[in-house]
Amino acid sequence: MLKEAAFFKVEVKGEKVVSADMRIGYNHRGIEDLATKKTYHQNIFLCERVCGICSHCHSTCYCQTIEDLAGIEAPARARYIRTIVAELERLHSHFLWFGVAMHVIGFDTAFMHIWKERENIMEAIETITGKRVNYAVNTIGGVRRDITPEIIPYLQAQLIKIRTAATKIEKFVTEDRLVKARTKEVGVLDKNTAKKMCVVGPTVRASGVEQDVRKDDPYAAYNELDWNIVTYSEGDVLARVLVRLGEIFQSINITEQALRNLPEGEIALEEVQEFPEREVFDRVEAHRGELVYYIRSNGTNIPERVKIRTPSFMNNAALPSMLVGESIADVLLIVASIDPCFSCTDRSVMVIDKEKNRSFITTLEKLARRRF
Repeated sequence: MLKEAAFFKVEVKGEKVVSADMRIGYNHRGIEDLATKKTYHQNIFLCERVCGICSHCHSTCYCQTIEDLAGIEAPARARYIRTIVAELERLHSHFLWFGVAMHVIGFDTAFMHIWKERENIMEAIETITGKRVNYAVNTIGGVRRDITPEIIPYLQAQLIKIRTAATKIEKFVTEDRLVKARTKEVGVLDKNTAKKMCVVGPTVRASGVEQDVRKDDPYAAYNELDWNIVTYSEGDVLARVLVRLGEIFQSINITEQALRNLPEGEIALEEVQEFPEREVFDRVEAHRGELVYYIRSNGTNIPERVKIRTPSFMNNAALPSMLVGESIADVLLIVASIDPCFSCTDRSVMVIDKEKNRSFITTLEKLARRRF
């Protein structure tokens, strides 16, 4: 059911999980290392490919980090366009997740209907960016594509369709006995454990923690728009479902406001050519939680270090505590409830052997088994 490679070791007694562990590393692609071999502008397209579902979040965070490095700020119109695409992408991610969740529960009829409605979001994104994935809309100092007055009515009409679809999802999530039976009081993550393990995104908000980068450290146009953080205190799978459901309606509201209040002006600054020697850090609220970029510049047009910390890297650590005490039949649903992304989580390690004057790249898992 999970669409990426991962290894979960679950020990059971009868039908109950008594211990759980996980191993990652099967999807590592060396993107952080590759980023130190390409120019700042080339890396925009590389960072988009960290995660296909969160590609705009990655390019936004990367571009904002480089803008901080260069001491510039994107024009107001560009910041609004970034917000619109980000929220449409969030809608797409949450609809996709709802479909997968219904499939895991066994509610395949709902799965097919949700993914059918998801096409309205994909078409809206394609209208703005020209692409359905890896949109390439961001650039350092702004965006590459404008939202023209001619397409705004179409986007508003699509948002009405999306709201109607979300209302249908809300109805069967809150009223269907199968959904409640499979999700209520399952995979509980209490507030203290969530905070202790630094969980982020909808997962931590479902445990009663009001935490969202868009409010805590506003970027793009979020501090100019009216919206609320969605939280629930139960910490179970149902709470994580309801948080994402609430966020769908919030994202629709944010997008509608941004389209109505889209400022006039330029969409990008002139291409940046100078990158001072310094360290910079930035973060955004991706669909799964806080996404962080750290970049160290050596004064050239190629970064010396690029560090990416994705939300799944934080959320995955809490999975074992959610699984212990639950039924083996609910393991897959609990794992799916945090919307894990393993391709953007996996890391490598560079080992430098000074005595033998050599170095090699490996994963932590392989390093633990290696004999020196």
